Amino acid sequence: MFYLFVYFLALALSALLTLLVRRIALRFKIVDEPDTGEAGRKIHAQPTPLLGGLAIFIAYFLLLFLFSGHFLSGDLRWPHLIGFFFGALIISFGGILDDKYNLPPARQIIFPLLAILAVIIGGVEIAKISNPFGGVIDLRVWTFVSPLIITIWLLGMMYTTKLLDGVDGLVAGISAIGGFIIFLFTLTTRYFQPDIAFAAILLAGAVSGFLIFNWHPAKIFLGEGGSLLVGYILGVLAVISGGKIAIALLIMGIPILDVAWTIIRRLVQGKNPFRFADRRHLHHRLLTLGLGQRKTVLVFYALSLVFGLSGLFLQSRGKFWSLVVLVGFMLFIVIGLWFLDHKRRDRI
Repeated sequence: MFYLFVYFLALALSALLTLLVRRIALRFKIVDEPDTGEAGRKIHAQPTPLLGGLAIFIAYFLLLFLFSGHFLSGDLRWPHLIGFFFGALIISFGGILDDKYNLPPARQIIFPLLAILAVIIGGVEIAKISNPFGGVIDLRVWTFVSPLIITIWLLGMMYTTKLLDGVDGLVAGISAIGGFIIFLFTLTTRYFQPDIAFAAILLAGAVSGFLIFNWHPAKIFLGEGGSLLVGYILGVLAVISGGKIAIALLIMGIPILDVAWTIIRRLVQGKNPFRFADRRHLHHRLLTLGLGQRKTVLVFYALSLVFGLSGLFLQSRGKFWSLVVLVGFMLFIVIGLWFLDHKRRDRI
C-alpha cells in the first residue's frame, strides 16, 4: 500500500507541476516551433511548450528527499543522494538554457558530463558485475574502470532518451515502464532492495503524471533537460541497484540499438551524428508506414515490456541470451526497412 501511495502521490504532484510549468513556458515563450522541412525531425504541427522535465525533476526529488528514510534504508548514504540530486539539477538547469537559447551540441554535452561527475563524487560506483557465464567480475582492482563504465553508461542512457524523444509520449511512457520493471525486479526475493523499489516506483509515478499531458496530441514536451533527465535517473537506478544494467538494457534495448544504428548510419554518410537531424529513426519509419503516433508508441511500449519483463525470470546467462535475441531482432528490423526502401525506389 505504501508503494501505491507513493506512485499516486508522485503522479498527482507531477501532473499539477506540469500544468504550472506549461504556463511558465508559454509566459516566457519557451516553446518548440514546428519544423516541416524535409530534413527536420519534428512532426508536431503547433508551437508546443517545453520545460516538461522540470515538473518531473521537482516532483521526483521533492518526494525523494521527503521520504529519504526509505531511499537510505539500505546501502545508500546521504552523499549518494546529494550527488544524484545535484547531477539532476545540473541537467535540468542546462536543459532550461538549451530550451530557451538552443545551445550548440558542444555546449549541450557539458551538462551531462558535469552531472556524471556529481554522481561519481557522491560515491556511486560499480564494484562488481555478473559474468553471464558464471561468477562475478570484481572491478575494485582497477580504480579507473568504475568511473569509466558509469560515464559511458550514463551518457548512453541520456543520449538514447534524448534522441528517442521524437513522438508524443514515447520517452515518458518507456521511462514509466522502466520504473515499474525495476520496481518489480527489486521486490523479488532474490534481489530484494526496497530502497531502490521506492526510487523506481517514484520515477514511474512522476513520469506518469507528466505523460497525461504528453500523450498525443501533446500539450507539453519534455524539453532538452527532461529527455536527458529520465535517461539519467534510469541509468543511475540501474547502477545503484547493484549494477542491474542488463535489466535496463532489456527495457531500453530497442531505443538504444536504434540510436546506435543512427549514429553508425550518419557517420558512414560523413555527417556529425549529434548535429545532423533526420526522420530515419525507427519511430519515424513506423510513422512513415502509416501506424500513426499512438500505435507507434504502443509498439515501443510492448517491446520494452516484453524484453524488460523477461529479465525478471532469467538469470545472468538468460539475460545475456535475451540481449542477443534483442540485437538480432533489431537487425531484422533494419534489414526489413532497407528492403522496403529499395522496393519503394524500384517502383518509382
